[in-house]
Amino acid sequence: MDVSEHKLHQILEGSKQYQVPLYQRTYSWEKKQLKRLWDDVKDLAKARRDKPFSTHFTGSLVLAVNGVTAGSSKMLVVDGQQRLTTLTLLLAALRDLLKSAYPDDPKKYESISKRYLVDEYNSGDDRLKILPTQGDRSSYRGVIDEQMQGLNEDNVISAYNFFFEHLKPIVEGNDSTTYLEVQDAVLHGLDFVSITAGEGDNVYRIFESLNNTGLRLTQGDLLRNYIFMRLGTVGEQLYSSVWMPMQNRLTPKDLEKLFWIELTWYDSEVKQGDMYEGQVLRLKDLSVDEIRRLVKIFNDLSVLMATMRDPSLEKDATVQRQLSRLREYGMPSTDPLVLRLLYLRSVSKVDSDDVAGALKVLESFLVRRLLVSAPHNALSRMMLRASDELDETSLEESLRRYLSFGRKRFATNEQIERAVVEEAFYYVGKHGQRKTVLAWIEEAIAGKEPADLSRTSIEHIMPQNIVHWREDLNRELGQFESVDEMHDALVHTLANLSLTGYNSELSNSPFAVKRKMLEKSNVALNDFVSSREFWGKPEIEERGKYLASIINSEWVSPINSSENQREVIDEISMKDALSAIPNGQWATFGDIAAVLGTSPSAVEDFLSSNRLAHAWRVRKASGAEGAHKFVSPGLTESDGATLLAASGVHVDSSGHAQLSHRVEVRRLIEATSIDSISEQVNSDSTLDSLEMVRSNLSAKLSPPVWQAVERILLVWLGMGGQIFLNASGDETAGLQLVHGVNEERSFVTLSPAASGQVNLSIGEHEISAPLTREGVVEILGYLEGGIVDPLGGANDELSAAWLDGGRNGMSTVLVDLAQISGASPR
Repeated sequence: MDVSEHKLHQILEGSKQYQVPLYQRTYSWEKKQLKRLWDDVKDLAKARRDKPFSTHFTGSLVLAVNGVTAGSSKMLVVDGQQRLTTLTLLLAALRDLLKSAYPDDPKKYESISKRYLVDEYNSGDDRLKILPTQGDRSSYRGVIDEQMQGLNEDNVISAYNFFFEHLKPIVEGNDSTTYLEVQDAVLHGLDFVSITAGEGDNVYRIFESLNNTGLRLTQGDLLRNYIFMRLGTVGEQLYSSVWMPMQNRLTPKDLEKLFWIELTWYDSEVKQGDMYEGQVLRLKDLSVDEIRRLVKIFNDLSVLMATMRDPSLEKDATVQRQLSRLREYGMPSTDPLVLRLLYLRSVSKVDSDDVAGALKVLESFLVRRLLVSAPHNALSRMMLRASDELDETSLEESLRRYLSFGRKRFATNEQIERAVVEEAFYYVGKHGQRKTVLAWIEEAIAGKEPADLSRTSIEHIMPQNIVHWREDLNRELGQFESVDEMHDALVHTLANLSLTGYNSELSNSPFAVKRKMLEKSNVALNDFVSSREFWGKPEIEERGKYLASIINSEWVSPINSSENQREVIDEISMKDALSAIPNGQWATFGDIAAVLGTSPSAVEDFLSSNRLAHAWRVRKASGAEGAHKFVSPGLTESDGATLLAASGVHVDSSGHAQLSHRVEVRRLIEATSIDSISEQVNSDSTLDSLEMVRSNLSAKLSPPVWQAVERILLVWLGMGGQIFLNASGDETAGLQLVHGVNEERSFVTLSPAASGQVNLSIGEHEISAPLTREGVVEILGYLEGGIVDPLGGANDELSAAWLDGGRNGMSTVLVDLAQISGASPR
């Protein structure tokens, strides 16, 4: 292996042609990468005015000799094709601008073309200094030959246009930088480390192990490269006729997911993050012909997955309807099962009626699980294992049987009847899923002509704020001790929810006002409501029975199973929920029920039977103490009010906690949703947690700021921690850092800002530090202190321990590795 340093002019001059292998991904740089390179070039051009020998390291260029012809040599670009292609597009844009500005002085622009873009002594594609992969050749030829008319604007054309626009004011003399300074910086200031593989070197191993500094290779990229490395020249026709159409048919993420799903049919336990290694292990034992057959299977599956993404491609009307509904519901973890069903039909093992029936069972399973607030965190495993349980002779029934057993929470009719009046449906799943289920119920009621629901939103009939409702609600409380307790138990249930386009107008209005407006509604869901004189506990329970009957009729129930009849509260999940209640606040039984996906009565029963720490923070909706037990060393079970008052919550003389100190249920749900986030990361992402964060944040932060944030995250991972995007998916609101498992978990929210500042939220405390070397040391000290004290944030003393812990520990040593010297924004 020959390793040497070269400037760009040394690489492009002479008779070498750099060929991008056909298996390499097409040119992928977009504005973010182009701007970063352009900024580097301009900075270098300015720096070379005072220091003419200044250089900028551009990255590695890994090459392999691909043959020698008369007067020229061919080099395969194993790594670095994106940078090399980009720089020649910049030179082409400069050439064209100079030609337009100085038409009578061809020396200014012809030398760029003849020395760095083409070999004038060769013809056809052999004359191009850079020969891109097949998908980019027509656009690249058009740029180099100045014949871009009629070409679609792909990434190659976009990059050329980007540099043309940025160079134009420079060539026209409207910028402090001159075109000669830019030309000099590009050709003589950009440094490459050129690695040329020797005869005995494993070129692919070099490529596989490189850290691509432009756009990181996905597992799908690596698998494609491995396959076509194995196929060699026999793969060229297969690439153009099979692989490229497949690659164009799906997004990179879906293509990678397809490779993983196909692998799970042989090993249902393989993780998506291990797809590449698993496929390579399998491919090693396959012959060239067997690999070619596998690529064709991938292509057939890509057609099916494209149909899943765009159900209008499906020819059977019933299957198309079910695929459309699944896509509307939005549950990517069902993809492996759905693809398997479509594949069985494609190889004539089942027919469309079988597939439609199985998809209807799957929809019923999803809807019924949502209605009983079943968590999504185990769904991916269920869907992966379902493929192994399918009986091709009775597809629908075998899937129903599999989903009915093993505590999969396929809710029975009886559980649905309870759930619609007990579960806090307003907080389960995703907002889109909740609205979709309500829309499907509307469709079931209205028949073939349901209302247009595109502009509707979910409406609480009994509102969240009952300032105008108290008198009416007090007429019949049933088993509830107060209006507040009844309201807390019923307000978010499905029986109290509807769809309307008048959400803002209805708001907290008295029922008489709401009823008049709902009478005008063309949404069938509102007919039951508008026909009632009052709206309270009896009406909600009556509507619950009505909706349950529709649901049980519309969506098939599971095969009767005693496992499905039990309502199970996991003790660890309960402890997580209790620990998530912030210091100085309290929660109701209904709040905890919304977090756990169960009923308030089930929560109270569980806490009455189990002595758990922090249970004293859970009270009735009125603020009164419940009858449950709790652990409190040195205090009796009757001292819940004392503990609550000591934590900062005002408790009046009658023992009622101040209502303004009640925690927001959304905050509780977000604080305890790590498991579901983790499942989403593991099952739906093509990258690990750090890669997911990188893809979301690196574009929003300047390189120095992102480098500092990345160092913090790397050290956190090294400490055994985990990283998740926050529950809302909005990365600007911060990252969730988690350490430990189950009840010993610690939670920190880290929010980096483009300004070069990072905020930490630890319990009730917020810390802000600059992303300098010293600031990163301080941040890591806080984080390490949190590991020492996993209960950080429980009270002031523990929070102080968190903040003080670890400031002089291993964090300082670890950060020395970062070499951070002031990460101010660019």
